[in-house]
Amino acid sequence: MDKLIGIAQKFKVSEEITSVKPMGEGLINDTYKVFVKGADAPKYVLQRINNAIFQDVDMLMDNINKVTAHLQAKNIKTLQFLDTKDGKSYYFDGENYWRLMVFVPDSLTYQTINAQFSRIAGKSFGEFESALADMKEPLGEIIPDFHNIEFRLKQLSDAVAEDRVGRVKEVQYYLDEIFKREEKMTLGERLFREGKLPKRVCHCDTKVNNMLFDKDGNVLCIIDLDTVMPSFVFSDYGDFLRTAANTGMEDDPNLDNIDFNMEIFEAFTKGYLEGTKAFLLPIEKENLPYAAMLFPYMQTVRFLADYINGDTYYKIKYPEHNLIRTKAQWRLFERAEAKEIEMMKFLFK
Repeated sequence: MDKLIGIAQKFKVSEEITSVKPMGEGLINDTYKVFVKGADAPKYVLQRINNAIFQDVDMLMDNINKVTAHLQAKNIKTLQFLDTKDGKSYYFDGENYWRLMVFVPDSLTYQTINAQFSRIAGKSFGEFESALADMKEPLGEIIPDFHNIEFRLKQLSDAVAEDRVGRVKEVQYYLDEIFKREEKMTLGERLFREGKLPKRVCHCDTKVNNMLFDKDGNVLCIIDLDTVMPSFVFSDYGDFLRTAANTGMEDDPNLDNIDFNMEIFEAFTKGYLEGTKAFLLPIEKENLPYAAMLFPYMQTVRFLADYINGDTYYKIKYPEHNLIRTKAQWRLFERAEAKEIEMMKFLFK
């Protein structure tokens, strides 16, 4: 841990650092609690930035600094990052990139997905977008084409054309069904090109555990700001529902377990409409059911492309894992698609 203490000391910390201990089980970044002399609780959080995923660290931290500064100017609680002693937003040790932020005391995170937390999440992420809707400083697209369905379909087409491990024939049914809906599901990109649909500053990783709560259940702030970038509101809305409204697992081998939970949909939508009422356009609102369908559709495309390519991107636990994921996500898409009219009626009742 001496090395980690040395790294933390590279930042503008006035206190004496006494220890650094592992924190949580983050899937992307390695995270540590930083303790200082005279304090029982951690004072800071040290994080190694995964530059395999976030390859432009300058853009990443510039985005985060712009967003947090904008929120702080509005007296909205957000994460606070410290510069290094030489004035940079991160420290590079010759191999890894590091950043330091202030630990938020007396805060809790939850994994629970129910109607109550879904409504809170909808309102909180909606308010987050609303607070950033008037940002004038441009943000970089930290993961290019992250939620661009036309790009994802092109990846799938390329995988089919190459068929590098001879799997296309066995998945032809899913390919036919996917491309049958291509025009319907690329609506967002077309509306954007026509100048009808704007890009907003979005979180792009909307999960219940990306909010910090106080002991009374109030949201303190939105966390995990790495993926904040320009996108359609569909990203924050649809991505949450893809996981939260799924009654089964993302890789559920039993398709009968999978349905699209309308109780979660209604709760999250109520909160989201409340949080975004200051800026949400009619064209954005009327296409929220499209967003609810888009994300299981897009994830099906991504899992299937990886399966056809020989499982080169997603980690798998067994040879058919990506195929099982494909089937599970497609079932979720079908169940959401079957409830499109019901979703529209809820939005405009």
